[in-house]
Amino acid sequence: MEFWIFASIAAALFQTVRFMLQKVLSMDVLSTAGSTFARFAYAAPAAFLVTVVYLWGIDTPVPALGGWFWFYAWLGGISQILATVCVVALFRQRNFAVGITFKKTEVIQTAIVGVALFGADVSLAGWGAILIGLVGVLLLSRTPGLDQGLWSSLTSRATGLGLTSGFFFAFSGTSYRAASLQIDSDDALLRAAVTLTCVTASQFIGMALWLRWREPGQVTAVWRARKVAVWVGLTSMAGSMGWFTAFTLQTAAYVQAVGQIELIFSLMASVLFFREKITARELIGIGFLALSILTFILVI
Repeated sequence: MEFWIFASIAAALFQTVRFMLQKVLSMDVLSTAGSTFARFAYAAPAAFLVTVVYLWGIDTPVPALGGWFWFYAWLGGISQILATVCVVALFRQRNFAVGITFKKTEVIQTAIVGVALFGADVSLAGWGAILIGLVGVLLLSRTPGLDQGLWSSLTSRATGLGLTSGFFFAFSGTSYRAASLQIDSDDALLRAAVTLTCVTASQFIGMALWLRWREPGQVTAVWRARKVAVWVGLTSMAGSMGWFTAFTLQTAAYVQAVGQIELIFSLMASVLFFREKITARELIGIGFLALSILTFILVI
């Protein structure tokens, strides 16, 4: 197995575990925002340590970071916070597998936003993949056990949270890439590590201030839940490094294609860990979206 494949699979696995832990925290211990904060609170120190060790190892000073770097980094950081809040909130509405599947629509939504705002070109096969994805969204939008019409399903809180999370994740990914390209270095790992450190540190400070203002007690609760919350941060850090490593070794399309194994991991977690029931309709919807995302990735 080539190393980039191993890195992609490992990243998907770490990401699944991280979302599993956040679901547990949001259901029993922390608020939605508190569970989101746990990721950045414990990932920031780990990212800082890894970056310092790497810079020391290659004997390179911290690169200069200009205004545009911070603009894109903060834009991506805010988008990622909003996306994570939506996913964690969605876990309260639907099962784990459906939540992760909605999140994966980020790939398709990136293309749609590109066409709408920037006039990007999408092939006929690409539009076919988007249409398949729409079928998947229609199937997943209906909440099991509720007698909903089509419009009610599409405008439900769960569907809105799912699609919004995908949009913000797509936006954050684009912003992070733009930020990393502002760093004057040919070392892709250095750019990734520095960007990750600056972003997570900013997210930690920003969310800590927000929680102290809007949800007093949640910062303390995150500390009290550290036996679980620390693993949210560490798995987040490991997943991010896995993705960055894979992207430096192989084209993004192939990495994202292998990364769809996260859907299988999420199904296993939903059934085996959370003991959630997945309906036939949801399973078919997940299948349609998985096919859509894979097809789209392979034709772009």
